[in-house]
Amino acid sequence: MEICHSHNLNRQPTPEKPYGIRVRLPAGDTFGRLLGTDWEQFHWFANRAERDAALRDMASEHVYSRSGDRPHLIYEAVQAPGAPNDPSV
Repeated sequence: MEICHSHNLNRQPTPEKPYGIRVRLPAGDTFGRLLGTDWEQFHWFANRAERDAALRDMASEHVYSRSGDRPHLIYEAVQAPGAPNDPSV
């Protein structure tokens, strides 16, 4: 079966994109009933600045959200295994 939107797949990090964002559900979130309590998604970026900008955008209040709505996801900056050690991940 052909994948319609391959960008939605959970891709592995590459040497060109060692900086990532791990997205997961908080413990006890009811959305875990649909996705599973161990659900997580990774987004990979070429440099720390690009990753950090995306992290700020993902974790912020969305433009079209209702006033006071906040994302109920946990966003965590990560680095690919085997990437050069960078203490300021």
